[in-house]
Amino acid sequence: MPAKGKHRRPKQNPITRKLALAGTGGAALTLPLISATTAGAAGTGAPAAAVTAVTAATAAVNVATAPPTTYSVVAGDTLSEIAADHSVSGGWKQLYEANRGVVGDNPSVIRPGIKLTLGAQVKAATAAAPAVKAAAKPAASYANNLDGWIRESLDVMAKHGIPGTYNGIHRNVMRESSGNPKAINLWDINARNGIPSKGLLQVIDPTFKAYHVPGTSTDSYDPVANITAACNYAAARYGSIDNVNGAY
Repeated sequence: MPAKGKHRRPKQNPITRKLALAGTGGAALTLPLISATTAGAAGTGAPAAAVTAVTAATAAVNVATAPPTTYSVVAGDTLSEIAADHSVSGGWKQLYEANRGVVGDNPSVIRPGIKLTLGAQVKAATAAAPAVKAAAKPAASYANNLDGWIRESLDVMAKHGIPGTYNGIHRNVMRESSGNPKAINLWDINARNGIPSKGLLQVIDPTFKAYHVPGTSTDSYDPVANITAACNYAAARYGSIDNVNGAY
C-alpha cells in the first residue's frame, strides 16, 4: 500500500465461407447448422473465458489452504448423516478415519459436544482441477469450406446422438449438390409442389423444420444446419446417412 497522502498515476493499457458454385446433382434426397461464419468466430472469446476459469479454479485451490471446517456433534447425530449433510468426500468412513482420535474405536457411537474435522476444503481443491483442464482446452475451429462444414456437423451430431460418418455425408453431398450450399432444385416434383429441395443435401423446408437440430441455424441453406438436419432425418428414416443411396 502506498504511503498516506501519495497518489500513483494509473498507467494506461492499450486495448487492443466464398464458394465456387457448382450445379446440383441428381435426384433430391428430399430430406427434412452452427453457421460456418459463426464457427469461424467461435474462438474469439476463448482467451477471456480461459482466464476466468483459471481464476475461479485458483480461488478454489486457495480456499483449500484454509483451516479445515469443523462440526460440533449434537445428540442423535451419526457419522453417516453428518457426512451426507456436509457432502464429505469419502462418506462416513473417511469422516471416521479423519476423526478416529476423538470418536474412539466405535464409529457407531459419537458423543455430543465433540468437534469433527469435515475436510470440505479438500473436496473444493479437487473440484478445481476439472475447471483448470477445461480452461486449457482450446475452442474447436472449423474451416469455412465443405470439409469444415462436415466436421462441424459431425460434432453437433455426436452431441445429439445422431449417427453418420464423414464419408457418408461427403458422398451424398457431392451427389446432391456437388458441394454448393446454395443449390436449389426447381424442376422436380417437390419444386412443382412449391417446396423445392435446397442446400448441400437438398432438403425440402418441411423436412428441415421437422428435423432441425437445436444449436444450428434455422436457415435451411446454412451448410451445417442443412447437413445436420438431413442426417437427423436419414437416421430416423434409414438408420444413418451412410445408408442413403448406397455407395458410388
